[in-house]
Amino acid sequence: MAMASLLSTVTPLSYKQSLYLKHPPYLSSLFYSTGKPRAQIKLRSLITAKSNGSDSADAPDRLISAITYFYPFFDGIQYGKYVITQFTPIQTLIQPLIPAIRVFKSFPFNGFLVFLTLYFVVVRNPNFSRYVRFNTMQAIVLDVLLIFPDLLERGFNPRDGLGLDLLMSLDSTVFLFLLVSLIYGSSSCLLGQVPRLPIVAEAADRQVL
Repeated sequence: MAMASLLSTVTPLSYKQSLYLKHPPYLSSLFYSTGKPRAQIKLRSLITAKSNGSDSADAPDRLISAITYFYPFFDGIQYGKYVITQFTPIQTLIQPLIPAIRVFKSFPFNGFLVFLTLYFVVVRNPNFSRYVRFNTMQAIVLDVLLIFPDLLERGFNPRDGLGLDLLMSLDSTVFLFLLVSLIYGSSSCLLGQVPRLPIVAEAADRQVL
């Protein structure tokens, strides 16, 4: 019952949509080149995680990086309303996260505050290692991409028939991608590895100096 009430919550136009509609140049900078040669970008992507001069990320860096991947998952939990209610193992997996999700969703601007904190306090802060900043930027880009299914769902909201089937498939695909990204990203960080998510890794590379 708690799961159903959480997933049935409908929020007004999200902060990501507002930023995208009002300030497209700001968000577009996440996806377009900063003018650096592609060879340099590819070279940076091969660099292993380093923190404080060591050859691998230390424990605090691993933990911080792992936690950041919960941000897009919490922000997109509503896309799991079909999958979660149909598959008990996923319900069991998500159940321990419900209190944290409730806190995240309790105030409409919580997501926006997390976005600003991660981007300006972590990604743009050279005091954090590149390992932390890269993983944080991946989580941010993944969350920004949720703009597109948000807009599509608000503009195309069928009640039944083929349209509803397509919408269910879209929502379920988005949720499963977020879930896999959370598991892969967090587990890789805890092991000190560098996760590279499809679609978002190159955009994150371009934003982390």
